[in-house]
Amino acid sequence: MRQFFAWLLLIVLMVFLVIGGFEMVHPFGEPPSTMDQYIIDNAQEEAGSNNVVGAVVFDYRGFDTLGEATVLFAAVMGVLLVLRASEKKEET
Repeated sequence: MRQFFAWLLLIVLMVFLVIGGFEMVHPFGEPPSTMDQYIIDNAQEEAGSNNVVGAVVFDYRGFDTLGEATVLFAAVMGVLLVLRASEKKEET
């Protein structure tokens, strides 16, 4: 019986967390912060790009994008090495 109430409490807590998360989501199409509006207003002058998404990815968050590309490259190389090693074992 005690375990039942623990599970019930956990489920109720999770429901409240999910509902609270949905309440905090910003309405679609509205910038959630002043930084977003700043980037929208100044991306062309500061980055020299007509494409705001490209300006954010390559100019404002360039080091972050470089880090993500490095992690992706390392993951692909790791998978290729594992598959190549297992392929060699099957041949022998």
